[in-house]
Amino acid sequence: MSATPQKNRASRRVLAAAAGLVTVGALVAAMPAGAHDRGHGHGGGHGHGHQPRTVDVQLLSFNDLHGNLEPPAGSAGNVSETQPDGTVKAIPAGGVEYLATSLRTARKGNPYSVTAAGGDMVGASPLLSGLFHDEPTIEALNGLDLDVTAVGNHEFDEGATELARLQNGGCHPVEGCYEKGKKFKGADFPYLAANVTKEKTGKPLLKPYTVWKKNGVKIGFIGVTLEGTPDIVTANGVKGLKFHDEVETINKYARELDRKGVKSIVALIHEGGAPASTSYNYDCDSPGAGDGISGPIVDIAEGITPKVDALVTGHTHQAYVCTVPDPSGKPRMVTSASSFGKLYTDTTLTYDRRTNDIVRTSVKSANHVVTRDQPKAPDMTRLIDRWNKLAAPIANKPQGWISADINGRGSTAPEKPLGNVIADAQLEGLAPADKGGAEVAFMNPGGIRADLVHKASGSEGDGVVTYGEAFTVQPFTNMMNVVDLTGAQLITALQQQVSGPNEASPKILQVSKGLTYTLDLTKSGADRVVAGTIKLNGEAIDPARTYRVAMNEFLAGGGDGFPALGQGTNKLVGASDLDLFNAYLAAHSTATAPLAPPATDRITVIQ
Repeated sequence: MSATPQKNRASRRVLAAAAGLVTVGALVAAMPAGAHDRGHGHGGGHGHGHQPRTVDVQLLSFNDLHGNLEPPAGSAGNVSETQPDGTVKAIPAGGVEYLATSLRTARKGNPYSVTAAGGDMVGASPLLSGLFHDEPTIEALNGLDLDVTAVGNHEFDEGATELARLQNGGCHPVEGCYEKGKKFKGADFPYLAANVTKEKTGKPLLKPYTVWKKNGVKIGFIGVTLEGTPDIVTANGVKGLKFHDEVETINKYARELDRKGVKSIVALIHEGGAPASTSYNYDCDSPGAGDGISGPIVDIAEGITPKVDALVTGHTHQAYVCTVPDPSGKPRMVTSASSFGKLYTDTTLTYDRRTNDIVRTSVKSANHVVTRDQPKAPDMTRLIDRWNKLAAPIANKPQGWISADINGRGSTAPEKPLGNVIADAQLEGLAPADKGGAEVAFMNPGGIRADLVHKASGSEGDGVVTYGEAFTVQPFTNMMNVVDLTGAQLITALQQQVSGPNEASPKILQVSKGLTYTLDLTKSGADRVVAGTIKLNGEAIDPARTYRVAMNEFLAGGGDGFPALGQGTNKLVGASDLDLFNAYLAAHSTATAPLAPPATDRITVIQ
């Protein structure tokens, strides 16, 4: 999902400067051994004797893990399942201990099995992974026997140099090695970024594709991230890089693979869609192929050459298994497995040894819940315990108290209770004249990565908010900015929530107390924000007046489709969003008087 990028971390976690760790060019030079000829061959099978004409290849896939090694808490850790009677049940899911068990169980009896991912494996991660620059997640993915992944936008949060380190290994250039006597080994699977090139040379940043081989079976994987990555990542994260059209790029490399005799091709695309239902078992081919899905992936799927046999997608954190017609009109499988390791997709690709191609009519796919009632994988439990011990002194420190769940990520409403808390924290911390003199604060919804959950996550007790839990909500640790904006620019910014690049999928800013307006969803485009209703502390916004506005540095740079917010002047850089959030929790809660979920009455919504 769209989110503030990880440009700055907490003071305990000084972000690496792009100091000569690994040059971007070394990404291609130092790919893991065998990256072009991979095949873990899960389940054995040697292919002796007479070979049948076709062989079923199992493709297991997932996407948008975001460093969620432990089961995600609260509503963010549930998947929706529609029951036979039409009711919807919430099933707790996710966590790499269970994901590992699910994948290993699924591979049994499948001698031809390959595991692929659709990007955003790291970034916006909970403290257990984020505190250590996501080394724990890469280690876990190695243990899961991941064969290949596309890059997502979050793989660029800390820039190309840090992405190179995640691929190739080596200790952090500023923080060094986290465990005595252990050097970070990097990913033993290739990251693919076919549509990302270096501005200076025009050459690909990473391998555009890889070929998985076993007993003469060859399947090519092409990986791309969304072309709009620069709009949702800080400028530093994508400095020196160009992002190209997904369809043109995939078609180019599909032709190249075809010329090399690789006829079976899967595209890993970090871009997605929205099914008509949030239930993972919804049939989005009802009544016709792809009728129940919308969003960018539909146009992409319809434009990708028929040479590509299946699309593994991501980014929108949705669950779907659809067939969308290719340019020749034939149905083709398009899948996404929600997020945070809560689902995995099992796709059967029937490979014809005579044509070296996939028999498209026989492709079958289904999403499966990574349930928490199965045994935990002991190696993943050990990994989590090891890193938790290192994180504990910081992670377990109490920051405040809450009286009930305060939903952020898990809220589907335009105005989220946790969004109000965060915006109020930013306003309160930056309102003093010497801190910026802020009169109003804006928070982008994609930067709220979790809920605050009342139930204890460890031994801290119910209602206690630990540093680790606060970090999971605000993992980017962006520096705050206070800028001058005119009332006219403020009105335009609010209209940009529902117009321009945000018209198809609105991004409703979370606003601090005192700002009120009406959102009329029966209208279209900018008119959905009713200009005459926008007030600050009961007074209509004056287009000619200058206001002091607080927001994170990502929004202040015009990120997430808000160019009006990027026009601010007289900038003052304040504390980090996480520091302000924690200070607010400390100031407004005690064990005997915990913080209650705030009312959500700032935005009046007309449906």
